[in-house]
Amino acid sequence: MPTPTTDKITQAAMETIYLCKFRVSMDGEWLCLRELDDISLTPDPEPTHEDPNYLMANERMNLMNMAKLSIKGLIESALNLGRTLDSDYAPLQQFFVVMEHCLKHGLKAKKTFLGQNKSFWGPLELVEKLVPEAAEITASVKDLPGLKTPVGRGRAWLRLALMQKKLSEYMKALINRKDLLSEFYEPNALMMEEEGAIIAGLLVGLNVIDANFCMKGEDLDSQVGVIDFSMYLKDGNSTKGSEGDGQITAILDQKNYVEELNRHLSATVNNLQAKVDALEKSNTKLTEELAVANNRIITLQEEMERVKEESSYILESSRKATKDRTADGQALTEARKQLKEETQLRLDVEKELEAQIGMRQEMELAMKMLEKDVCEKQDALVALRQQLDDLRALKHELSFKLQSSDMGAKQKSELNSRLEEKTNQMAATIKQLEQRLRQAEKERQLAQQDNRLFKQELGDKINSLQLQVEELSRQRSHLELELRRERDRWSHSHQRSQESKKGPRNWLR
Repeated sequence: MPTPTTDKITQAAMETIYLCKFRVSMDGEWLCLRELDDISLTPDPEPTHEDPNYLMANERMNLMNMAKLSIKGLIESALNLGRTLDSDYAPLQQFFVVMEHCLKHGLKAKKTFLGQNKSFWGPLELVEKLVPEAAEITASVKDLPGLKTPVGRGRAWLRLALMQKKLSEYMKALINRKDLLSEFYEPNALMMEEEGAIIAGLLVGLNVIDANFCMKGEDLDSQVGVIDFSMYLKDGNSTKGSEGDGQITAILDQKNYVEELNRHLSATVNNLQAKVDALEKSNTKLTEELAVANNRIITLQEEMERVKEESSYILESSRKATKDRTADGQALTEARKQLKEETQLRLDVEKELEAQIGMRQEMELAMKMLEKDVCEKQDALVALRQQLDDLRALKHELSFKLQSSDMGAKQKSELNSRLEEKTNQMAATIKQLEQRLRQAEKERQLAQQDNRLFKQELGDKINSLQLQVEELSRQRSHLELELRRERDRWSHSHQRSQESKKGPRNWLR
């Protein structure tokens, strides 16, 4: 039989962990976690009694934004690859993990042998009543041989619906019937609010994706549904836009987020480790109780054998007494009475033995289920430790980028100071040049004024000189004309003299 401690441990282990002190928001196509204003950052804060409706609304918003990022990234990566996606594709696995968290949000717990259990297979079974085409998927899931838990059947149903490209249609039909969902979900659950309808609308985009899954080889019952936030964290190398302070602020925000997420994961790991230790102690206690029960069964079996021997001995004695007829009636009555008592005692011992055997079988079943639960918690612990190591590596990388950004900022500040000094020097030089320019302008104006005065004083002289020049030019032209005439005369006279000289020479010959 399960103990109250086992019920509490199982109930706590089945609860989904959310970062209620942060709000998930989207910056473009990246994930940002912004700290809420009403929560302080002091270490180990005192627990506060916050409004459950506010926390549930925050969780719904976080899950809706995670679903947006997951669906958008899955569509973009599928279109870039241009091929059919299989179950080994990491973004597709994360999409199913996010959908599982969305379907589990606000789910009412059902009491079982080991405590309370939350399974989203119940709401998914309603789809075949709303959409007849979903009956084929439900029948296929129930016929799969490797599925033993409702969680595994729900995961298989999601994969088959995505392969059929009707996941959005089924989710819309389910969300529209809130009267049926109220049996499985709390009033402020994601499936009962507006965020569920938004996610169902976003799922329409997945109809362009071709997916192919092989259900036989996958262990859907024991998979650990942990959201890997590192797939959606913003990388500093991919930012394009403003530089300087904007990049440093973004890196600091990412660094603070990683540190806070690291702290939450450490706390989660510690809580899971404590739960594992408690389960191990409970397992040890149940083992001891089982050993005591086994010893009790062995003792009862020995006592039953002894009672059988005594009964057989009494029967033989009574038979001998009857045959010999040596005993009186009173001894026979006592022997019969003792035989009846021994027979009743034997029946009681057999009933107690059957009860102990049934209790032993129940305890063995509980032990097996507890061992399976411990294995699942250990797998979850390993996955969380791996995610913690990844986040530590990312934190180290972000710190290195922060140091590089600090060095770049220092260099830029030094360059700015040098540029400011040069700017000041250039400003002083410009002022000196402006003063020289004004002085030169004044000197030019004075020179122009002197030039005007000089022109006024020498204007008459210039006019008289121009007249003299014109007169001299006329005289020069007259003299040149006379000179040409004289040259012509001289040339004629010279020619005549030559002819006169040639005449006597010819006469002498």
